[in-house]
Amino acid sequence: MQRFIILCLLISVFSCKNKEAKISEEKEITNHLPELFSIMQGSFDSEIQSQVDSTYFNISLHMYPIWPDKGNFLYVEQALNTKQDKPYRQRIYEVTQLNDSLYSSAIYTIKNDSLWVGKWKSPKDFDTLSMSDVSKKEGCEVILKRISPNFFKGKTGDKTCKSSLYGASYATSEVEIMEDKIISWDRGFDDRDEHIWGAEKGGYIFNKID
Repeated sequence: MQRFIILCLLISVFSCKNKEAKISEEKEITNHLPELFSIMQGSFDSEIQSQVDSTYFNISLHMYPIWPDKGNFLYVEQALNTKQDKPYRQRIYEVTQLNDSLYSSAIYTIKNDSLWVGKWKSPKDFDTLSMSDVSKKEGCEVILKRISPNFFKGKTGDKTCKSSLYGASYATSEVEIMEDKIISWDRGFDDRDEHIWGAEKGGYIFNKID
């Protein structure tokens, strides 16, 4: 009887260890945050798209990691390719994992953003910028889902991102992130859901150039 009890205990312990190993393995498999964060980094532009369709501008997009000790943060700068010294958008993105399949890219504005123009070339300079110098744009985070290896797709919530740009009431973003490109469709709508600003045909296609 004693041998039987010992055998049952051993089987129970072995079974628990197998379950723990399986859970650990599943967590490792489903954690694609490093993959997402990696393919979001780099310099991009929409030159090819602008050459094919004149309704699209050649826009430069720079996304580089900052604050490695705080998490997964990116400094993001967008400008007309011919006016990169005068960007029209400067943001900080925080990329986090929500669950096994969903990820969030939260957006922060920067106080005195003109001081940081071109600093994507020297990301360590952001060590002097603190969280008290940035403000989160509530409701404007993009929720992304991993579709396949190195391919994530997502969008903002329904009318959750408030915007007053050009008389808009809210803004939306639809994003596809791949290893060699990012497709981003940002649009503004008024309180009657009429399109106020942003590309009409579809998203900007930013090809990775560095």
